Amino acid sequence: MRSHVSVSWGDPATYRFDLEEVQPMPHDQARHWLDEQFTALGCEPIRPTGKVLTADKILRVAEAAGEGHFQDAAHREWAMAFARAASAALAKPVVSVDVPNHSLNY
Repeated sequence: MRSHVSVSWGDPATYRFDLEEVQPMPHDQARHWLDEQFTALGCEPIRPTGKVLTADKILRVAEAAGEGHFQDAAHREWAMAFARAASAALAKPVVSVDVPNHSLNY
């Protein structure tokens, strides 16, 4: 089964992270990693109620980190951790994050 995460800022700025040969991140560790990044990057809840869904957290972390964290080789380790966490937190092998459209598909 294929396993990858793609993060897009529109054409042609789409970054794909292949997870086939990567150790899966445990679900609880993935949620914790996303929580830490959400806080560290100063993310704000999308919903007026303040409730933060896992999908919202993934979108906000990608948006706050910026395209450079997915594009630059210097941030490759962080980007792979994001991909592993997104896939594990959603329990889905294929995840697509469309940052400009605030859309997440799996």
